[in-house]
Amino acid sequence: MRFELEHGAFVELRDPWLAEDLAEQLQRRLLEELQWEQRSIQLFGRSVLQPRLIAWCGEFPYRYSGQTLEARAWTSTCERVRRLVEQTTECPFNHLLANLYRDGNDSMGFHADNESELGPQPQVASASFGATRRFRLKPRKRGEALSLELRHNSLLLMAGATQAHYVHGVPKQPGVHAPRLNLTFRRVLGAPIS
Repeated sequence: MRFELEHGAFVELRDPWLAEDLAEQLQRRLLEELQWEQRSIQLFGRSVLQPRLIAWCGEFPYRYSGQTLEARAWTSTCERVRRLVEQTTECPFNHLLANLYRDGNDSMGFHADNESELGPQPQVASASFGATRRFRLKPRKRGEALSLELRHNSLLLMAGATQAHYVHGVPKQPGVHAPRLNLTFRRVLGAPIS
């Protein structure tokens, strides 16, 4: 399903994405293989713990929210998921930022993936496993927001001018008691980080 947005932005949602048994297998392996951690980030000039766990793989360092994720080798399962995502989206990716929302109290504030090392029109693919969580996408200025329920075994692609004109986030949902694993794929251009 494709959602056309303003200013040449669009998102595409595949739900379901993979065969159900494969999705279950990948979720189990990813939870075991990845090196999960909770990091501090700079938010409005102060250091706060991210309200979720993160892990990553990538060929180049990636910087966001005042921190740098150094290059880290791909696990075999992450590499397999990357190939599946690239086949589906026809987009090349070289970095994975994984988020583990332990329950509905974990969240992601509104932001755009618009760091300079992602280029002028970054494409970001987001694979979801586990609990259904609400995904919100709203214009930076005035306009209509889009709200999607990202379910287990779904794949969302944000493309075109989405990162330039929209922000997105995952709000708290206290009624959700199960974890959600979210894999966000992007292409880091490999420019030096100063």
